[in-house]
Amino acid sequence: MSTPDLSVDRERCIGAGMCVMTAPEVFDQDPDDGLVLLLRAEPPVVHRAAVRMAAGVCPAGAITLHEPESGGS
Repeated sequence: MSTPDLSVDRERCIGAGMCVMTAPEVFDQDPDDGLVLLLRAEPPVVHRAAVRMAAGVCPAGAITLHEPESGGS
C-alpha cells in the first residue's frame, strides 16, 4: 500500500494553523507570513489519519490529499 501524496496551496491558505495543530509532523507555519509549510509531501502511513483530518479541518481548503487508487474492481 503506498502513502498518499499531499500538496498545499499557499495562495489559498489563510494561516489558521489547524493543519499544524492536527499533524505537526507533516505541516508547519512560515514564521514570516504564517502560511502553511509542507514538511512531508509523502507522509508515512502512521500519519495518514492526521493528514486526512488536517485536510478536512482546513478552513481555506488549502490542503489536497491525493489518495492512491485501489487496485480492485
